[in-house]
Amino acid sequence: MPCFNEEDTIPIFFKVIEKIVKSMKNINTEYWFIDDGSSDHTLTAIHKLNADYPDVVHFISFSRNFGKESALYAGLKAATGDYVVVMDVDLQDPPELLPKMYDYLASGEFDCVGTRRTNRDGEPPIRSFFADQFYRLINSISSTNIVNGARDYRMMTRQMVDAIMSMTEYNRFSKGIFSWVGFKTKFIEYHNVERVAGNTSWSFWKLFKYSIDGIMDFSDMPLSIASWTGILSFITALLGLVFIIVRAITVPNSSVSGWASLVCIMLLIGGLQLLCLGIVGKYIGKIYLQSKNRPIYIVKEKK
Repeated sequence: MPCFNEEDTIPIFFKVIEKIVKSMKNINTEYWFIDDGSSDHTLTAIHKLNADYPDVVHFISFSRNFGKESALYAGLKAATGDYVVVMDVDLQDPPELLPKMYDYLASGEFDCVGTRRTNRDGEPPIRSFFADQFYRLINSISSTNIVNGARDYRMMTRQMVDAIMSMTEYNRFSKGIFSWVGFKTKFIEYHNVERVAGNTSWSFWKLFKYSIDGIMDFSDMPLSIASWTGILSFITALLGLVFIIVRAITVPNSSVSGWASLVCIMLLIGGLQLLCLGIVGKYIGKIYLQSKNRPIYIVKEKK
């Protein structure tokens, strides 16, 4: 469970999950709370649970905020169970689905049971619109299919978790990684659930940047767009040059006028060049960060 400023939700979450887990027969569980550099009393709430249930509740506390992807990676690395569940502590991931998820995996037919929301009730319409467009876009330009509405909330076999952990890339997009490693996955649908307490830390701008990272991590189409933009600009300029030469020959007294339009065209071409450079630079930046071999996260406290 990745946690960032979730001091109000952690006690509620643990109480609800424990009730459901205890109703499942022949199940031994461990909890790994990953404190992603929270600025509130999240770590204090985790400390209290760890003191009350030292053999069951464990935690990792980062030295600063490294992001949810780093927290997910740390949790998967620490988990030792035959089946591993990833979920948020705000109870937007319905815990009552856990028994059904376990039954599917225990049958041996599936390697992973994921979840997807069938609606986005309670979210701002603009966020829902762009979320739908993101899934439509990334699935059209990437060979890795990402189910629309899929959540990180899922139960996986040890084999699948080990496959995910073998991918030690610095720039991580878990939804894509879960799909890329393969394995047979069953999705359970549910209606959107509001947070039980607190406020989300995901702003529209953070989600937008996260979606851009996801697209670039699993598709090189933006590089192709940059290349085709350059080719299109070259062809357009060549046709314009031919038109100017032909007009100069056929209409001797023709004069070139309209410096404002000329400036606009120069700015347009310059803008396209900068856009293409920015796309290439984004990919080079990811290569640069990967080449540094920096750790994905730094642990301040673990228990």
